[in-house]
Amino acid sequence: MSDVESAEDADAGEDDPEWSLPDDLAAARKALIEWYEADHRAFPWRETDDPYEILVSEVMSQQTQLDRVVDAWEAFLDRWPTTADLAAADRADVVGFWTDHSLGYNNRAKYLHEAATQVETEYDGAFPTDPDGLQDLMGVGPYTANAVASFAFNAGDAVVDTNVKRVAYRAFDVPDDDAAFETAANDLMPAGESRVWNNAIMELGGVACTQTPRCDEVGCPWREWCHAYQSGDFTAPDVPTQPSFEGSRRQFRGRVIGTLREYDELAIDALGHRIRVDYAPDGEYGREWLLGLLEDLADDGLVDVDRSGDEPIARLQR
Repeated sequence: MSDVESAEDADAGEDDPEWSLPDDLAAARKALIEWYEADHRAFPWRETDDPYEILVSEVMSQQTQLDRVVDAWEAFLDRWPTTADLAAADRADVVGFWTDHSLGYNNRAKYLHEAATQVETEYDGAFPTDPDGLQDLMGVGPYTANAVASFAFNAGDAVVDTNVKRVAYRAFDVPDDDAAFETAANDLMPAGESRVWNNAIMELGGVACTQTPRCDEVGCPWREWCHAYQSGDFTAPDVPTQPSFEGSRRQFRGRVIGTLREYDELAIDALGHRIRVDYAPDGEYGREWLLGLLEDLADDGLVDVDRSGDEPIARLQR
């Protein structure tokens, strides 16, 4: 590292009176990377730089614990190993896979299918390599685009997720502010090393700087720089809790898709009785509730609702 880079490292965050990064930032970076490379959780998507495989892992991980994602990720790639395979698939089959594996909102499966089609038809089978280009793919927002750019092409900015925010807040007193977290995360990351760095700092938050910290137990490499470790104050920004899946709107969306896969089409009352035992046409969970659910799924391009007859008919979009 040059003297100029070292000076810039030392000054990182210095203009903000509320927080500052270590004076010996190069040493802190080295310690974290060495800690990560010595031992980390062995998720299979960490062993590839294939952008398609990484995109699938990122989309699946949005609402699912990582340990549960592994089996679904491997099964998905066994069935559709390339973007060409996924683009050629029946979208209903892709959505059905999502439902069967309880992977969250089914529109993510639709968007993944459409993104694969874009890669094949608009990019000749080759992914864009930078975050801006990746955001042109259907359903790929700033976080996912940056993650794919980082892990597939080593060309991303710092990833800022809940784990990274918690680390920055505790270790360097970065305030609970998205702009501050973004600045701190990018100041921390060594240039040109987004792949290893983003994996390493997310691992730190995932196994060491957890909601109940495990600093000594897992040998956190940042103990000598960490304000929380020195003060004993391990408060952290509020972490949003994911709503319970059981009884949720998300669960019933999945049941609608799963039921419509079994039948070519269903009248609304027949569908309602199949997705919940307390369905009553005129009740709290009746036609009005179910039509609202179907309209959401229709907006996502997953179902069609035919209202031309006496009773609405629902069917999967193809």
